[in-house]
Amino acid sequence: MVKTLLYARTSSSEQTIDHQTLIAEQAGFKIDDVIEDSDVSGAQIPLRERDGGKRLFDLLKDGDILVVRWVDRLGRNYDGIQANIRLFLDRGVTIKTVINNMVFDAKPPDAMSKAVREAMLSFMSAMAEAQAIGLKEAQRAGIAHARATKPELYKGRKPTYTFDDVSRIQALRSEGIGVNQIAREIGLNKFAVSRISRDIDGALAKLSKWELRSAP
Repeated sequence: MVKTLLYARTSSSEQTIDHQTLIAEQAGFKIDDVIEDSDVSGAQIPLRERDGGKRLFDLLKDGDILVVRWVDRLGRNYDGIQANIRLFLDRGVTIKTVINNMVFDAKPPDAMSKAVREAMLSFMSAMAEAQAIGLKEAQRAGIAHARATKPELYKGRKPTYTFDDVSRIQALRSEGIGVNQIAREIGLNKFAVSRISRDIDGALAKLSKWELRSAP
């Protein structure tokens, strides 16, 4: 039985899975199931390393349809987007986007249709990377301006963890305990635990900006 899956990824509290699902349904898509990756950075976590991304590769079969808001849900640079989309196409999975209703048909009816698909795939992948680069540059410019004009107010995004969390992560990692187990014990997203464990000093510096302290 052919199925249509929506892959919805969010990277901040300002985005929601429900909103992406609603927009897809309003665009006319009949969704059989929603595969989620919440609070996951597409720039830092490859698709195959995300929980939802792994499920996509497990669930999608020949003839199925993968719906995404835009191609940047499947990667944040040209090579990543190209590689992931081609993996699905090679499996016989057609990819459709909510924005502009783009269709990357896994089984184009003729050579001309395939040529058009290949050209659009290259163009959209390049556009997604350019947009990501432009967004990062705009963010850096905004941060630099805020720091220069109101350094006392600039703190960045509020951390979701505490000093105690960082100390416990550092201690548990030193004991050889894995990221997944630590995340369950502390109650944090495993990707957050991974980022903190890779850069303890950076995590502490962010907390210091917010002057956060654990409850007594």
